[in-house]
Amino acid sequence: MTAKEFTLTITLPANAEEIFDAWLSSEGHASITGSAAQVNESVGGKFSAWDGYIWGTTLEMARPRRILQAWRTSEFPEGAPDSMVEITFEKVKGGTKLSLRHWKMPEGQEESYKQGWEDFYFKPMREYFKK
Repeated sequence: MTAKEFTLTITLPANAEEIFDAWLSSEGHASITGSAAQVNESVGGKFSAWDGYIWGTTLEMARPRRILQAWRTSEFPEGAPDSMVEITFEKVKGGTKLSLRHWKMPEGQEESYKQGWEDFYFKPMREYFKK
């Protein structure tokens, strides 16, 4: 059984191309989060972050508007299917609105991942893109 989905949003003072490109590059992803990342920036490309805690595959992308990834962590139960993460980018006054939709998580892990996105992605992204 899977938990409900959630969507988080953040407005960043950068253009969509900058945020999109940083998300899908090893160097950019690491710079944003402060933790090493390996990202193959093509459709079908694999990624990992946070010392292998997170990994998955980029399933679809439409630069600079949308990224869809199969996503999991080392906390997923054995045999659990990948969850899904969709990131969209919308031009707004003052920058870009990033919306992150996460669904198909294992039961009971939703709140942990919701807080994790805020603490380990959104907070550092606010700092990174205000430079």
